[in-house]
Amino acid sequence: MKRDSIYYQIFKRFPGLLFELVDHPPVPGQNYRFESVEVKETAFRIDGVFLPPVDATTRIIFFAEVQFQKDEALYHRFFTESMMYLNRNRCEYDDWFCVVIFPSRSLEPSDQKTHRIFLNSDQVQRIYLDELGAANQQPIGINLMQLTIASTEVMAEQARLLIERVELEQTGTLAKNEIIEVITTIAVYKFSQLSREEVEAMLGLSLEQTRIYQEAKAEGREEGREEGREEGREEGREEREAEMLRATVPLLLKTGMSVEQIAQQLNVDVEAVQHAAQQNG
Repeated sequence: MKRDSIYYQIFKRFPGLLFELVDHPPVPGQNYRFESVEVKETAFRIDGVFLPPVDATTRIIFFAEVQFQKDEALYHRFFTESMMYLNRNRCEYDDWFCVVIFPSRSLEPSDQKTHRIFLNSDQVQRIYLDELGAANQQPIGINLMQLTIASTEVMAEQARLLIERVELEQTGTLAKNEIIEVITTIAVYKFSQLSREEVEAMLGLSLEQTRIYQEAKAEGREEGREEGREEGREEGREEREAEMLRATVPLLLKTGMSVEQIAQQLNVDVEAVQHAAQQNG
């Protein structure tokens, strides 16, 4: 599953979801905007930065990292990138906070001593999605993130129950259709081997009206057009090659060259030379 892409979509559409995870969220957290930023002189790219509104009284910048694989260099990279960004933009913010999200504690780097000044501070919080509580018993936004770690065996049921909750409950600032779009995206990535009809039956909804299906359909059309253009180019090359052989082979045969010698000279198959010779016979 392309979890980096999914979490980018989640936080881009619902930046306020991050603040459902942290202990002391800013008010109002939903006005933050989520960005991917580059620290040019170090060639670093920070994928998750939550920037406060321009009129915020307290300008707290939040750095977020979602980590779904073991990476012993994670904290080295994450804190270095964050501090470099703060150094470059030190006049724009007056406080900072880091959130690191793991599916479970087992994926956290084993070295927690080197960066203990950060990890033990009140400016860094580590979240373990499998410790947030039972699925479908948390706020909808939390359940949306938990869905990304559900096993194949239970994900279909969790996704279906979450869709039912979205349709029945108040979702606050979260747009219902946007939540269902993300759920659908997660399901399509998770069950990529299934047909559209099978995913629809599993989720109990039609995919034709969802953004993920429309984008996939448009991508398929573009791939089809590109394949058609490539086939056209290939057919054109074959026609030009056949025409060249029809014109060249008879002349070379008159010089006394054998079919094999002509094929070697023109770097083509013997059969192609024979075919051209027959056409001019």
